[in-house]
Order: sequence, then structure tokens, then C-alpha cells
Amino acid sequence: MAEFIYIPETLRERLGEQGSKELVEVLNQAARSLRESINESTVERIERRIAETKTEIVKEIANAKADLLKWMFVFWVGQVLAIIGFLYTLLR
Repeated sequence: MAEFIYIPETLRERLGEQGSKELVEVLNQAARSLRESINESTVERIERRIAETKTEIVKEIANAKADLLKWMFVFWVGQVLAIIGFLYTLLR
């Protein structure tokens, strides 16, 4: 990515052409380093959020499974009791 930095004429005269180029290179390198650092911290933050969200989702799924199992048990007990009541009434 091309980066343009304007160096005022008076500063360019004091630094000279080579000094100006080196100053621009130092500034560009500092900007690249800062950008990379920001990108790394952003990626780490996003990865941490993804891991937290994944943990929350796993917990929610486990809770849903436990709740479903509980209600299945209640349903089947009710069905068995209804069948026993029906057979008791029928065979009486």
C-alpha cells in the first residue's frame, strides 16, 4: 500500500533529500508496526469472544437436552399410567 507523507519544504531543506526519504521510511515503518499491533489485538479479542460465545452455546444446548430429557420422562410416565388405567378399566 502506497503511503504518502508531506514533508514541509523547510524541513526537507534541513534534512536533505536522503534524510527526508529516511524520515518517511521511519514513519511508514512505525505506522505499519502500529497497524499490525492493532490487527493482532483485534484478532485476539475476536477469538476470545468466539470462544466465550461457543462456551455459552454449549451450556445452553446441555441445558436444553436436560430439560428435554426431563419432559420426555414425564411424558412416558404419564403414558404408561394412562395405559395401565385404561387396561384396569377394560379388564374390570
